[in-house]
Amino acid sequence: MAFGKGHHLHLVDGSAFIFRAYHALPPLTRKSDGLPVGAVSGFVNMLWKMIEDNKGPDAPTHAAVVFDKGSHTFRNDLYDLYKANREAMPEDLRPQIPLTRDATRAFNIACLEQEGFEADDIIATLACKARDAGGRVTIISSDKDLMQLVGGGIEMYDAMKNRRIGVEGVEEKFGVGPERVVDVQALAGDSVDNVPGAPGIGVKTAALLINEFGDLETLLERAEEIKQPKRRQTLIENADQIRLSKELVKLDCDMDLDYSLDTLEVKDPEADDLLKFLTEMEFRTITKRVADTLGVEAPVIADAAPVQEDAPQPEAVDFDAESYECVRDAEALKAWVAKAHACGWVAVDTETTSLNEMRADLVGISLAVTAGEACYIPLTHRAAGTDDLFGSDDLAEGQMALDEALAILKPMLEDASVLKIGQNMKYDAKIFARYGVNVAPIDDTMLMSYAMNAGLHNHGMDQLSERYLSHKPIEIKSLLGTGKSAITFDRVPVDEAVKYAAEDADITLRLWQQFKPNLHRKRVTTVYETLERPMVPVLAQMEMHGIKVDRDTLSRMSNAFAQKMAGLEAEIHELAGQSFNVGSPKQLGEILFDKMGLPGGKKGKTGAYATGADVLEDLATEHDLPRRVLDWRQLSKLKSTYTDALQDHINADTGRVHTSYSIAGANTGRLASTDPNLQNIPIRTEEGRRIREAFVADDGKVLVSLDYSQIELRILAHIADIDALKQAFREGQDIHAATASEMFNVPLDEMTPDVRRQAKAINFGVIYGISGFGLARNLRIPRDEAQGFIDRYFERFPGIRKYMDDTVAFAKEYSYVQTLFGRKINTPEINAKGPHAGFARR
Repeated sequence: MAFGKGHHLHLVDGSAFIFRAYHALPPLTRKSDGLPVGAVSGFVNMLWKMIEDNKGPDAPTHAAVVFDKGSHTFRNDLYDLYKANREAMPEDLRPQIPLTRDATRAFNIACLEQEGFEADDIIATLACKARDAGGRVTIISSDKDLMQLVGGGIEMYDAMKNRRIGVEGVEEKFGVGPERVVDVQALAGDSVDNVPGAPGIGVKTAALLINEFGDLETLLERAEEIKQPKRRQTLIENADQIRLSKELVKLDCDMDLDYSLDTLEVKDPEADDLLKFLTEMEFRTITKRVADTLGVEAPVIADAAPVQEDAPQPEAVDFDAESYECVRDAEALKAWVAKAHACGWVAVDTETTSLNEMRADLVGISLAVTAGEACYIPLTHRAAGTDDLFGSDDLAEGQMALDEALAILKPMLEDASVLKIGQNMKYDAKIFARYGVNVAPIDDTMLMSYAMNAGLHNHGMDQLSERYLSHKPIEIKSLLGTGKSAITFDRVPVDEAVKYAAEDADITLRLWQQFKPNLHRKRVTTVYETLERPMVPVLAQMEMHGIKVDRDTLSRMSNAFAQKMAGLEAEIHELAGQSFNVGSPKQLGEILFDKMGLPGGKKGKTGAYATGADVLEDLATEHDLPRRVLDWRQLSKLKSTYTDALQDHINADTGRVHTSYSIAGANTGRLASTDPNLQNIPIRTEEGRRIREAFVADDGKVLVSLDYSQIELRILAHIADIDALKQAFREGQDIHAATASEMFNVPLDEMTPDVRRQAKAINFGVIYGISGFGLARNLRIPRDEAQGFIDRYFERFPGIRKYMDDTVAFAKEYSYVQTLFGRKINTPEINAKGPHAGFARR
């Protein structure tokens, strides 16, 4: 029967239901795998209550739950900043979104969404069609934007407050009738949706103006008549912005929908389908309630099996490289974008010509949405055999134009409703950023693995694939070769590139499907979501921006270091009584121990004497030559590692040095800087400090150096509960002087620099597990004296010894330690024998 008089349509604002459920209820995870399901639980209970509360004569004859699909709508085309202020979807809510669609279908209720339109527009179109057909409409929502629809057979119902909203309710809210709500909204704007409106005019003032002039257009045409000067000027100067705001807030009541009212007829839920869904979600209470109402036996939901931290090697997962798709045209690519929107996620990987993101050219992009379903989009592969001496070789045929592909992908890659999944996503984000695409939001399987298993294994994709998927990926060297004959990826034939690149995206997606729930099971979701992942866009921006370096300053330093090294070489040769290669450990050893006869010479497996810094420092008390060699080595390292190398790393296009910060490089959570390493610029010597002068700011700006004040000691004082240290920090004391005063019974006003220096070495040495031997070397004092300092330190601060002993005992039993924020640092070697165990204990 066609929808018409006597029919009653219920339209549920599904997106609002989800967010209300998410924010109103405490977090809930499925016990079997840790999947977040709190919002789904709330959503299901709201739907069931709505069904139960709307039985009888006034029950709906037709119903639908309406959802937003994607974040780009026609309003973004009108105003690109529309909803730009909205925060990204919470990560624990994202995997629940498709489950709410499944829940709706399980209840046998129509589930509606349409690309390019908001749920409000679908609701508006259906409501107006139903009203015009003579039926009644109840919109189950409290969204103020929908109030412009109320009247003439359309009402709203706020399920949370159990309150119906008619024309009087709208007038109470806006001060005008439903037909003028859009005018008031256009004037007042909306900070949540970033609708500009008229600056300084709120809802009350807007209602007064509309009631006085009748409608928005009349108000704007007669703005000169407004008595208040500031208000008059605001309306005149912002008339176009106000008219734009009206277009943004006005609901589209005439959408071309993919479905009709007749398809929304209410049907009873299929008991098997509904109970199957509820059982899979492990919702015990509502499963029993629904089963009782439907008159069937409730399924038994088994308790979750204990989590296996050391899970057995998984069975091999089938990969079919021949099934991957090569996307060569716009229509095929749009189909993949639609798949990503439908899923709410997509694995993304880029293929480029270099591992250096600042010099790499984009060659192709791979996508995956479900396991085994992946594609590769070739963009700039070169035709075979067309190399030109001048580098003007042709592109291979059968590829998409780079600009065309990015134009199609950009909205999806920047869409807040589609999660982009990558392996080492920082690299891909930087590549896309260079082409004007800001990829967000993201997940990173490398960082997920790092958060769960730091210290246990490598987190590269190939290793993760073999470990967790039992699949050995195609090796890049099989395509590019090695050594001098290696080629860049743009020289790889497209057919071969498809198999390799699409497989990478497929592997990344499958790893994500395993890792995402395991973050919850291993209780490191907070570490990943608040510490690791947020660093990706921050570090990517830092790396791309780089730091300005003065090449001339570095060049002058290199020349000065070379001159000093030459002078030192002459002194060393004179002290040795002969010329030799100062940089050769073998020749140096022969001079020191064979010719000069200095004590302590020990040969290694190669037969050469050991001449490391520790050996030379011991010998420096015996003879001047070892001291001169140490000075020469220091200058040599400064020259080769810094003043020469930094010049090689200056980007020709930017004039800046662009280091790479590794998030997953150190087991402890520290960042590592490479290519070049900017974390260890020396400061202990005058020459080392001068290197920092080469790092400069742009004109009109300054470089600001910020550092935590003795952060390790502050943390120690807190976690070990050391009252003396805490009191010193509270009073703003010099902590090293305070330590020296406590240990050596020296009043603060009588503290000497030497005593303070000893206390500083002890402070930092002890908390990193330094031995008496190590402290003796650092302070150049006898070993027994150094050990006495350490023993006295522990006597004065017994809480530190207890904390360290308790921590080591815990690590020995559980093979990990945990930080205050929940980061797990695995220590698998702590019970082993040899130096590795000592390192793990420290």
